[in-house]
Amino acid sequence: MEVEVKELEASDLDDLVELEKRCFAYNWTREQFLMGLERKVFVILGIRLDERLAGYIAFSLIEDEMEILNLAVHPDFRMLGFGAALLGSAFGVCRDRGVKKSFLDVKVSNEPAIHLYRKFGYKQIGVRKKYYPDTKEDALLFRYDFAY
Repeated sequence: MEVEVKELEASDLDDLVELEKRCFAYNWTREQFLMGLERKVFVILGIRLDERLAGYIAFSLIEDEMEILNLAVHPDFRMLGFGAALLGSAFGVCRDRGVKKSFLDVKVSNEPAIHLYRKFGYKQIGVRKKYYPDTKEDALLFRYDFAY
């Protein structure tokens, strides 16, 4: 299924917050999303199907580095390639801006996400013990180096 990935804005906040709560036990608030968007602290790309937010990726860009903050796909739309479409679009933004490296952390139990990141070429570079406040799970740290 081919989908269109678009940059999200403040007008998408209600849908973002709803999807965030559906996907994560420990989630961002409306105020956190709004502050990040207004101050241009991060970029959020999303996929909509029939006006419904099916997924989004939020990432920060600081100088030549990108950090993935969140990647979420609605449970009704998982296993359809939306995570890969979102990550691929984020990579496009990074290439356009000359980003050299990307970082992320992911729960050790989140095997679908780990598989996706490895498929895109991320390499594990470390572990943060008991990092996540909701589950006290370890975080696996990953890095990707863009080749130009």
